[in-house]
Amino acid sequence: MSALCELVISDEHPELEPESSWLNILETLGERIVGEELGKPAEVSLVFVDDARIRELNREYRKKDTPTDVLSFPLYEFAAPGELQGAEEDEVYLLGDVVISLDTAIRQAEEYGHSLHREVAFLFTHGLLHLLGYDHDDEEKRRVMREAEEKYLSEVGLSREEL
Repeated sequence: MSALCELVISDEHPELEPESSWLNILETLGERIVGEELGKPAEVSLVFVDDARIRELNREYRKKDTPTDVLSFPLYEFAAPGELQGAEEDEVYLLGDVVISLDTAIRQAEEYGHSLHREVAFLFTHGLLHLLGYDHDDEEKRRVMREAEEKYLSEVGLSREEL
């Protein structure tokens, strides 16, 4: 296990595999985000799927019958971002699952004019921040979450300005 974030990656996409070059950056992002936001050892499951599978999950859990880019399934409640409620102090926190559709990530990377590598890193960061209590259901929360996303991505050389 790495210092603070063990990333358990599953590839369930029938045709595409995540590039090995992504794994180091995703592990680095996990370490930085969990280290700063939680400061305690944690495990995160990251699953790559296709649009059909993420559509099923989105329909089942969010009642939206459409593909999406990323879904997060947190296992803890947070009073505020990074402020974990009701967990034992000495455990390794199993934060939850982040599910990314590689099909949608490819389309969005093309649409936004950046690399698939950057898009996957953004989606992972977004999903992990959800696991840590961030949300974007109002304008202030959206601003705080976007600032955190850009901060962590720029720390690993993936800011919007550097593309």
